[in-house]
Amino acid sequence: MSEDIDAVLAAVGPRLRELRRRRGVTLTALSAATGIPVSTLSRLESGRRRPGLELLLPLAGAYRVPIEELVGAPEELDPRVYPRPFTRNGMTVVPLTRKPGGPQAFKHLLPAGLTEGREPDPRSHEGYHWLYVLKGRLRVVLGEKDFVLGEGEAAEFDTHLPHWFGNADEYAVEFLSILGPQGERVHVRASFRPDSPDSPDSPDSPGDPDRL
Repeated sequence: MSEDIDAVLAAVGPRLRELRRRRGVTLTALSAATGIPVSTLSRLESGRRRPGLELLLPLAGAYRVPIEELVGAPEELDPRVYPRPFTRNGMTVVPLTRKPGGPQAFKHLLPAGLTEGREPDPRSHEGYHWLYVLKGRLRVVLGEKDFVLGEGEAAEFDTHLPHWFGNADEYAVEFLSILGPQGERVHVRASFRPDSPDSPDSPDSPGDPDRL
């Protein structure tokens, strides 16, 4: 029981951060509306401050939502998945599967401007990756290729190939991914970055630039 409570509480911070960003509210403005110091709000969203009623009640009032929406319903009363999100290099990752082994599904949230000005740092590892963009434009670097996926577009690749993801512009990005030891290959299409040598407008473009 205590582990379940800890899991629910651990999910509060990322949920609050995502809610604030969706509403377009700054920490300073939220602090003025709730009377909670900016430093406390920051620690709460990062998981370094345990959420209590003295914090959740004014936040629920400021957002005009039931407090249950900030905390989440207990698993035994709600069939929806409430996994424990975590942050990696500024990106929030929400696990969507619990069963160990086999394919694992995740939702990724890249805040606006997260990778702006950052040089790609492709990495490789065991497995096979499939991804689907829910919101925004996702820059994907696969080996020597550099392209952009828009909303509703998908890609799949062997993760032995060095790869990197980031914001294609100054806006936030949300995408789903499935990572597993195997995957069925399908044809996907994506628009390449104009400055990429693989762009259809480039004289060095291959014969079929839209196929991965």
